[in-house]
Amino acid sequence: MDVTIYEVAKRAGVSIATVSRTLRGTGPVAARTREKVLKAVEELNYTPSRLGVSLAEGRHAANGIVFPDLAGPYYTEVLLGYEEVASELGRSVVILSTKGRSKVGDLVKDLAGRVDGMLIFGHAVPEPLAAELVRLGVRLVFISRDPLAGADTLRSENIASARALAAHLTGHGYERFAFLGAPLTSRDDVDERWQGVKHLLGGAIEAVDTGQYTVDRGFEAARTLLKGRNRPRAIICSDDEVALGALLAAEELGLEVPGDVAVTGWDDIMAARHARPALTTVRQPMRELGARAARALDELITGTRDVPKHLILTTELVIRSSCGHHPQEVRT
Repeated sequence: MDVTIYEVAKRAGVSIATVSRTLRGTGPVAARTREKVLKAVEELNYTPSRLGVSLAEGRHAANGIVFPDLAGPYYTEVLLGYEEVASELGRSVVILSTKGRSKVGDLVKDLAGRVDGMLIFGHAVPEPLAAELVRLGVRLVFISRDPLAGADTLRSENIASARALAAHLTGHGYERFAFLGAPLTSRDDVDERWQGVKHLLGGAIEAVDTGQYTVDRGFEAARTLLKGRNRPRAIICSDDEVALGALLAAEELGLEVPGDVAVTGWDDIMAARHARPALTTVRQPMRELGARAARALDELITGTRDVPKHLILTTELVIRSSCGHHPQEVRT
């Protein structure tokens, strides 16, 4: 593993800023201190990195955001919330999408060396790299993942809302269910939604891996399911885009929603309320996620706070007509 500027500072018994000034010649350093730093550099075989020096100097006015993919309204809404607050705080935003990129680790480290702190979505970077960034002292906020020691985490509540959604569907009398959306084992948002509905529905629900969370993938997966002999009576989708694809698949096959099959989503994007039928979903505060992440990262950068926080934002089940008729309920 590469030697860091922190290890050099510890060996020499000085601050990382002093190591940086010594190596870059950017400020006064006593001769004896300089000698100790250079000796530590030689003993540890340290090669200065852009990341280490930038962290030591703290000389940026920009934040970095690492997305797994820039497509889709979810990421757009979170980014809008983030950028609005970052702008108020006088910080620019540098974006990196890891989709289809090689050498992600190098790209993320390079970005870390050009910004004061980073927001990282879920598991957009491998776990060893996330741990290394924490060890290097990068100011980090993660969205949509379990708490990580040494970094802020921020996510929306998933499990309780997923159980409430499943309970609502069983209240309609449905008995056969499918979940569309690639349930994973990494404890990300979609996996928590899957765990929530499975806890309540047990063997009555099957999981279908859509690979991606898009309208097209939702359409393909739902069409295959609905053409089968034992088609599900209700399709619970990992997000609204997948659910919109399921609505299109039902329409193509001449099936009525919710008469022949109920469909639900997650997020409550604008298209969910304007779909026909309007989509039952779980509303999560996407822009608030971005805004809170920007403020949390600024607190870490400015030193207002040095203890990591782990926040979970409330979500809300939104009942509309795609899951069944509700004569006594007011739909939004």
